[in-house]
Amino acid sequence: MNVKLQLFFDKGIAKPLAFLLNYLVQLVGKILRINHDLNRSYKTIVVSKFKGMGSIIQATPMLMAISSKYPGAKLVFVSSKANHQILEKITCIDELVLVDDRSIFQFIKTNITSLYRLIRMRPELFIDLEVYSDYSTLFTLATLSTNRVGYYLRSSSFRTGIYTHMMFFNPRVPISKVYLQTAALIGCDIENESLFPIHQNLPHSSERKPYIVINPNASDLRVERKWGTTNFVNFINRFSATHPTTTIYLIGSPAEVDYTTEIYSALNVSNVINLAGKTSIDELIVLIAEAQLMLSNDTGPMHIAFATNTPILCLFGPCSPDQYGKSANSKILYKKVYCSPCVHDFEVPPCKGNNSCMQLIQVDEVLAEFEAMLQGETIKRDENQDFIYSINENVLGKVYR
Repeated sequence: MNVKLQLFFDKGIAKPLAFLLNYLVQLVGKILRINHDLNRSYKTIVVSKFKGMGSIIQATPMLMAISSKYPGAKLVFVSSKANHQILEKITCIDELVLVDDRSIFQFIKTNITSLYRLIRMRPELFIDLEVYSDYSTLFTLATLSTNRVGYYLRSSSFRTGIYTHMMFFNPRVPISKVYLQTAALIGCDIENESLFPIHQNLPHSSERKPYIVINPNASDLRVERKWGTTNFVNFINRFSATHPTTTIYLIGSPAEVDYTTEIYSALNVSNVINLAGKTSIDELIVLIAEAQLMLSNDTGPMHIAFATNTPILCLFGPCSPDQYGKSANSKILYKKVYCSPCVHDFEVPPCKGNNSCMQLIQVDEVLAEFEAMLQGETIKRDENQDFIYSINENVLGKVYR
């Protein structure tokens, strides 16, 4: 299904249905008086994140913490079929349940089969990592899990009956730490905050000479994150003029081939190879892992670079780098205009696509930062990186016990 159809289903159908069911679920919960204490042993724990490869990668410290705390429990991950290749790399996940959203028929069919599988598992705990999806809220409820943990914002208060426990979603801290806070609240010890090394079991290439990787794309969920065709063309032409022997690989998913090819066709250099739509996820991970340096918009491959510790220059605009750009191997270029960050507050951004936050990033400054990183300049990190995980049940909005 295309993005417009997915949004229509989520906001036009799922949201009003969730609003109505919320009161019914609260009433049933009070009548049945089910024990929703999170301090218990678990046989089956389910985590769901339907959209966002980057968010799934950022959730790996949480998944490892849960697996370590509850080694006897089966850890199940629910997602869309598009994410199955990256999920298969995360070895602490015991089982995948996948929904196929490529067509309405497949979407309905795989929702039914997935829910049937999950209901039969009788999970004691379901953690929904989606914040803005009402479809995910309904899906969580339909699993009939004993405990259903979700996140709340002011605009999602109507969900406080469907979930048995809700935690405040803090957009001002790194997303991986938001997920880890959830793990802490179910008793996990937070000893390792590192992303799962998704490249650890992949064969590395010994044939390529030093090269860089450029990702000019952003998913169609938020195209406002793109730096723009003209900027990337100018950057590549100018960089190639001073580094004619450095191979540049352009990357992109099969859905991003046309846009990447548009950039590639506008270049007047010979050291660029367009790999958009030509790599498997394994090949893409290895390509990024072995790169000297990477340049990327805020999107999925950026998070692959975070997990593989590849030096990367990240271009941020509509989304907060404090939330999604924190990594020891990254450097951020970000123009904090008045309306930024906006992506999580508006379905249609205030600029209506005229993303001044990205347009203000100049080719000259990207070249200067990129060249400094290529020469081995140390990436300066914020000194105040420590984060305290509060074991405080008041953080949870408990609906009923």
